[in-house]
Order: sequence, then C-alpha cells, then structure tokens
Amino acid sequence: MLKLRPNRPDDDPFLYELYASTRMEEISMWGWDGQTAQAFLRMQWTAQMHSYSMQYPDLHHRMVLADETLAGRILTSSREDELVLVDISLLPSFRGRGIGGELIERLQEEAAESGRFIKLHVLKENASAIRLYERLGFATVADQGMHWEMRWQDRKEPAPKAR
Repeated sequence: MLKLRPNRPDDDPFLYELYASTRMEEISMWGWDGQTAQAFLRMQWTAQMHSYSMQYPDLHHRMVLADETLAGRILTSSREDELVLVDISLLPSFRGRGIGGELIERLQEEAAESGRFIKLHVLKENASAIRLYERLGFATVADQGMHWEMRWQDRKEPAPKAR
C-alpha cells in the first residue's frame, strides 16, 4: 500500500539518509574517507533544499510510505499550465518495485484532470530514470547541459468546436 503525507520537521534525518543514498555510488568512486564524504553530502543536501525552496516557492514536499514504512519523497510545484516534478527519490530497497511509476502515474492523473502538462529535468546519465519517464509517455524537449528537460501531456484531444 502506497501513501503520501506532508513533510514534517522530524523527517530531516530520513531525508538526509535518502539524499545520501542517491549519491553514494558516485561519492564512493572519489576515494574520500567517510568523514569527508559525510561532510560533503551534508553540505550538498542543505544546498539542494535551499535551492529548491528558492526556485519553487510553492513546493509541495510529500513523504512516500510503502506499507507504512518511509520509502522516499516526491517534490512537486504547481503552476498555472504545468506541474513540475522537482524531485522523486526512493531508498535503494524500494527502487525497482514500481513505486516511482505509480507516483508519476498519480501525478499524470492530476495533470490530466486540471488540463496541465508535467515538466521535469533528469540527469543525462540517469538511464533508468529516462527509461521510466519514456515508458510513461514523457518526451525530451530540450537539452539543458547536464540534464534533459522532459514533458508529458495528456494526449486526449479536446472535442472540436462547433461552428
């Protein structure tokens, strides 16, 4: 059973652990000792949260629970004509179980009901995320340097207007 709930201040330790889990493979290749790696990850996590709150003043920060266990988070921003998928992260033990796909499908339903499209940015090197987004109907619309900008729009055509 998959549930979402608003972020709470006491979620910060989990959110840091979640962020670190998304970077561990990359960081381990740098050969840093544990203390240096943790200091770097803490600085990066703090900077990311500050950046998101500055870029998206209306940020919706929801915690993902799978069978009542914290599994990840989803960050979205609502705009007049678009929903922005700012970030979606799951702990390693919850990846590859269809949770990310279900969360995105829920977002697609919300966008379709409100007549908006979904926009996201994904690292070009994140092949598994790109495959997921493409499978769910997202298309690459712009090259943003290290990222691809991708969009999804409900393909239901509006009824033709009577003349």
